[in-house]
Amino acid sequence: MTHSSDGLHASTCTRRSLFRGTATVAAATAFGSAAFAGRRAAGRPMLVQVFLRGAMDGLTTVVPHGDPDLAGLRPTLRVPPPGPGGALDLDGFFGLAPAAAPLLTPWSDGRLAIVHASGADGPTRSHFDAYLNMEHADPSGALESGWIARYLEGLGGTGAVRGIGVGNLLPLSLQHAPKTLAIPNLARFRFPGVIATADQRLEAIARTYSRVDAPVGPAALDTLAALDLGGIDFTAYTPENGAVYPDTQLGRRMKHTAALVKGDIGVEAVSIDFDGWDLHADLGPLDGRMAALLDELTRSLEAFYLDLLGYVDRYVLVCLSEFGRRAYENASAGLDHGHGNAMFVMGHRVNGGQVYADWPGLSADDLDNGDLDITTDYRDILGEVLTEVLGVTNLASIFPGHTPVFRGVTS
Repeated sequence: MTHSSDGLHASTCTRRSLFRGTATVAAATAFGSAAFAGRRAAGRPMLVQVFLRGAMDGLTTVVPHGDPDLAGLRPTLRVPPPGPGGALDLDGFFGLAPAAAPLLTPWSDGRLAIVHASGADGPTRSHFDAYLNMEHADPSGALESGWIARYLEGLGGTGAVRGIGVGNLLPLSLQHAPKTLAIPNLARFRFPGVIATADQRLEAIARTYSRVDAPVGPAALDTLAALDLGGIDFTAYTPENGAVYPDTQLGRRMKHTAALVKGDIGVEAVSIDFDGWDLHADLGPLDGRMAALLDELTRSLEAFYLDLLGYVDRYVLVCLSEFGRRAYENASAGLDHGHGNAMFVMGHRVNGGQVYADWPGLSADDLDNGDLDITTDYRDILGEVLTEVLGVTNLASIFPGHTPVFRGVTS
């Protein structure tokens, strides 16, 4: 096992080992150029989406402790104001739930921005309709592709794998994306069969298809290259800067994504799902299920941030959920489906350390049918990230019928 110059370990079956010995020059050239054309040549960061499925409660996560109406809406489930056991103050009005304390690390460094009272316009309280609306970013329903898929289509990248949905199924936001795969575990994504003979089998296939004309030959070599994922050894990967990822599925997925960012193999977008937020009963904002979810999420985000301190120009992360939860608690010590929510942006060129909110208020007259009103369309934030950080010049093709209003979240 060798050690590469960027701190990543090369796996047992790498592109270099694949083409040693009798492998042809043509096959090696195919892998070395087209299949793994470097994303950094264009200077474009990787887009990382963390989708919180089940409707995360933004009023618990980012507490508007300065709003006088919050206490009446949540007499038993409110996160207390700043003080012992209470919210961690951010700006005198908003604070973080105690379980979300790890977010203070990127926040204090000015790399994490929070956007409150945000979300997708529309009256639905169905998770599935909301997924479709938000991930396709096309309320008309005319398009079948996801918004990240349309982003990738407009770039024309040449990597063997351009997008990855880290999970069993490809998320709707990546639906119809070019050169995109659903991969539940990056560390187990390898050439099938007995590992001991993988090099020889790969070599034989590469030698064969290197002699086949386009489009079949190059497509086959691209497929082999995709299986290798640049030779990154995700199992042996060691985080930097004291980053400690939770030993959970989300923690491992975030750690593997950090390895992808450092590996710089041409992957342009990664989407990671984290579910379990549909807490209609027994919310537990301080010491229950909601607190446990926030602890896992925010420790994973903090570790990702610390791990990539030397690579902050290589990624931009957005974290969002399909909708929020009701402003008032129910009789089961939980929260039903709502509307407005909080979202997060972290990484390259993020104008962080601020909560961006056109706060609508929580009085009876200010609520939207019992919900936090949406005053910032989530596409405004995504559109700003795509334009100012990722260099997109045609947002109309990604968000048809919507002209984003930039909020200053990026610098």
